[in-house]
Order: sequence, then structure tokens, then C-alpha cells
Amino acid sequence: MELIYLLFILVLSVFLGFALISRVPPLLHTPLMSEANAICGIIIVGALIAAGAEANSTLTIILGTSAVALATFNVVGGYLVTERMLKMFKKKDTTK
Repeated sequence: MELIYLLFILVLSVFLGFALISRVPPLLHTPLMSEANAICGIIIVGALIAAGAEANSTLTIILGTSAVALATFNVVGGYLVTERMLKMFKKKDTTK
């Protein structure tokens, strides 16, 4: 029964996340991405704790490792996109 509750929470969070993100105006995407990067940093810490716990099953290790990899990929990609967006707002040097 616990697995059913966890799957229900996962499906509900996916639908809720999609509904929230689809209603965000494009002007707010970059600040929202910065917040998502901070949250993914917290996810990385939690996933490291879960993957390194003493009483681990193979499933816990696999899920923890994949969570670390995916969250790290998300953080790095988010920072690269944010940096690219911020470069667009810098004034160009026209003294050449």
C-alpha cells in the first residue's frame, strides 16, 4: 500500500508542476530557473544522504545515484542557460 501512496504523490506532483510552469509568463522564466537550481542543490544533498546511508538496498543506491546525476545535470544546465540569458542583457562595447 505504501508504494501506491508514493506513486500517487509522484503523479500528483508531476501534474501540479506542469500546471504551475505552464502558467508562468516568459519574463519570469530566468528568475524561476535560478530558484529551481537552488532547489536542485538541496536535492543533490538529500540524494547523497540517501545513497550513502548504512542500511541500503540495491534499489536505494540506484535511485540515489540517479537522483544525484540528474539533479547535477539540471543544475549545470540551468546555470549555463542563466549565464547565457544574462549575457544578452549586457551592453555591447561599440568602441572598436
